[in-house]
Amino acid sequence: MRHRKKFNHLGRKSAHRKETLSSLATALILNKRISTTVAKAKALRVYVEPLITKSKDDSTHSRRTVFSYLKNKFAVSELFREISQKVADRPGGYTRILKTGFRKGDAAEMCIIELVDYNVGLLKTTEDTQQKRTRRGRRGGQKAQDEVKTEVKAKEEKKPVEEVKDEVKPEEVKTEEKPVEETKDEVKPEEVKEDEKPVEEVKDEVKPEEVKEDEKPVEEVKDEVKEEEKPEEPTPAKEEPKTEEPKAEEKPEEDKDKTRE
Repeated sequence: MRHRKKFNHLGRKSAHRKETLSSLATALILNKRISTTVAKAKALRVYVEPLITKSKDDSTHSRRTVFSYLKNKFAVSELFREISQKVADRPGGYTRILKTGFRKGDAAEMCIIELVDYNVGLLKTTEDTQQKRTRRGRRGGQKAQDEVKTEVKAKEEKKPVEEVKDEVKPEEVKTEEKPVEETKDEVKPEEVKEDEKPVEEVKDEVKPEEVKEDEKPVEEVKDEVKEEEKPEEPTPAKEEPKTEEPKAEEKPEEDKDKTRE
């Protein structure tokens, strides 16, 4: 009778079954993930996990024991050097089985078996979900629920304010700056240049017509002034003292002659 003999023979005899599991364990250790049937994966999990636990004790005896099962020195060195260090803090449960559907030929249920610590993407998602979970007790009653609601409302109020600030920076500020630059550009080519051109034209008009006309009367005025000044130079006041001086000198000479006589 087969009492307490429930393990799966996998349709093989004992030696064939051991070699199959040994080759699957070697492939799992070297590649960190393999695809196989669900029945073989469950049998492999029972076969390889005790070997991984054995690798935590890096001794010659442990290496020889593991080598008797795997029969591959590269798999043994990989197990004791890298996998044992990465799995050091994990107390069992080193593998994970992910079902992928049914095989086309015989409709066997297929799966992927992998080492848990080498699936980095799945580890990150589990860490994020663990952080987001919040524990709510039933003892607080309405007070605890009210506190939770107030915290949620405060967080919701803070978030819109930050979003509004972010919206103001890229949109409103830039829109205010652009019109200023556009107005400057409009003023330079159109208004300023139009104001400068009439000024130059006015200067050109003033030079040939108005300025020359003003110069001509100035010359005429100068000639008139000269003519007026010329007759004023020989004044009678200047000629009289010249004529009077010799007369004054002659008179004392005549008196002197008279006194001598």
